[in-house]
Amino acid sequence: MIPTVVWGTGNVGRAAIRAVEAHPALTLAAVLVHDSAKVGRDAGALGGVGRTLGVAATDDIAAVLAARPRAVVYAASGDIRPDDALADIGRAIRAGAVVVTPSLYPLYDQRNAPPELRDPVLAAVAEGGGSLFVSGVDPGWGNDVLPLLVSGLGTEVDVIRCQEIFDYSTYDQEESVRHLIGMGHPMDYEPLMLAESVPTMVWGGQIRLMARALDVELDEIRETLDRRALESTVGTRTMGKFAAGTQGAVRFEVQGIVDGVPRIVIEHITRIHPSCAPDWPSPPDGVGAHRVVIEGRPRIEVTVEASDEDENRSAGGNATAVGRLVSAIDWLVDAEPGLYDALDVPLRPAVGRLGRRPA
Repeated sequence: MIPTVVWGTGNVGRAAIRAVEAHPALTLAAVLVHDSAKVGRDAGALGGVGRTLGVAATDDIAAVLAARPRAVVYAASGDIRPDDALADIGRAIRAGAVVVTPSLYPLYDQRNAPPELRDPVLAAVAEGGGSLFVSGVDPGWGNDVLPLLVSGLGTEVDVIRCQEIFDYSTYDQEESVRHLIGMGHPMDYEPLMLAESVPTMVWGGQIRLMARALDVELDEIRETLDRRALESTVGTRTMGKFAAGTQGAVRFEVQGIVDGVPRIVIEHITRIHPSCAPDWPSPPDGVGAHRVVIEGRPRIEVTVEASDEDENRSAGGNATAVGRLVSAIDWLVDAEPGLYDALDVPLRPAVGRLGRRPA
């Protein structure tokens, strides 16, 4: 059994506790929290497992890492604290742990990550003998392993399009939805996530990964952006009201240009209410989905819908990201210490988990 730590118990950390507990090769060694109110609480309660796990949450990072856990699922956010997240991850790697995380977007494509991010990780690997694999859902499997797998079914492939189409009204990260993405702000507000070059910073690595796997050379990476205002005020269950005239929908693309043509495209269509931008593509049930479209011969379309935590589609997406990461831990433990990406780490079947429920 591989002693595994879950670091952070938010949207991703809750799913990580459940995934580690369910994995037949892993054992939950510790849970690290930043909120003092969670210290001492049982991991089963924090993760929504439905039973006591006998692991009390702690904020003592030094003590947890001193125990030399073999793996760490780093689930703390890196969106607004990238320097702190990088420092935490480096600390765990220096302690000899295999670290998996969705928290550092530039390291999804680790070969092209900026030196200020890549070099400290490589130094930590050399010092402690740990490893790092950064992945998720979108960015993540929704625009690396899944579209590449599906592309192999085509005879002629003209365009690979990856879409995330979501109604964010059930999302429980109001700070991100309102301020990073701009929902509910006036149309002259400039949200950080939509600022020029930021989408490429987040998703450009996925474009480069697909291009590398497909053995094509990119001319450049381009961005497009469209925003729509709400025609009337709408209410949400988790975040309150969003006023008429404020941003209610966003559509952007990150495009990999090959021989002057957008051939590899990652597209996001995000709404706070289905009434906004009804002419844009919608998920089959109006809630949320990830979709891969292979334009060519034949035309292939694959839609993935995931739900968790009382049928919540955002929670379902988080759970699939965690599934990809946690399923990689035993492979990484057997591999050489290093910095890995999605083309290195295989997506494997759920060996030992079919029909299994932890006791």
